[in-house]
Amino acid sequence: MSTNAPIGIFDSGIGGLTVVKELMEIMPGENLIYFGDTARTPYGSRPPAEIIGFMQQILGFFTMQKVKMAVVACNTMTALGLVMAKKQYPFTLVGVNTGADMALAVTKSKKVGVIATKATIESKNHAKAIGRKDAAVLVYSQACPKLVPLIEQEQLEGPEIELAIAEYLLPMKKQGVDAIILGCTHYPLVSSVIEKVIGNKIVVIDPARETGLEAQYLLQQQNNYLH
Repeated sequence: MSTNAPIGIFDSGIGGLTVVKELMEIMPGENLIYFGDTARTPYGSRPPAEIIGFMQQILGFFTMQKVKMAVVACNTMTALGLVMAKKQYPFTLVGVNTGADMALAVTKSKKVGVIATKATIESKNHAKAIGRKDAAVLVYSQACPKLVPLIEQEQLEGPEIELAIAEYLLPMKKQGVDAIILGCTHYPLVSSVIEKVIGNKIVVIDPARETGLEAQYLLQQQNNYLH
């Protein structure tokens, strides 16, 4: 695969742009192609087989574009289809980092919250990643079906998004979590509202940076990194 070949990044909508932002800062010399499936968003409430089908279609498109790497900038598709897709395509695939290491590094209460789509929460991807590293940590997982549609409608502030965030996160706060992983790439777009609702004593973890660094590391290992 040519070093000059592009990196493909994809998501169910605009959320993956939070990962694109990090990739552009970490690897400014790379050529990027972004695919946001806004016609079919949100994915999180769809059946897993349908979500995997969408993923296969997008990866087929990237195959035609001759990408050297595809970054799955969607936690739902990462959780449901990444392992299988890695065996099927000629390019390297990178999924969204779980944020487990960052959460474990900052939690003092040993109580970590995870917010994500219904499909991601049901996969238990984040809880398993944390449990493998520290079985003593309690993971409070919460599906947030209202958030992606509001974010896709560009309701990034105001009473409606604040009420939805309060509904999902305040119960976690009462349980004593001191770190919350944003388990959907859409959620960093409303991180300021999240911090407003839950206060500054809870660390909000956005794994987008770690996802970008992992992509850079893999390209360097393959001598396929465009400086």
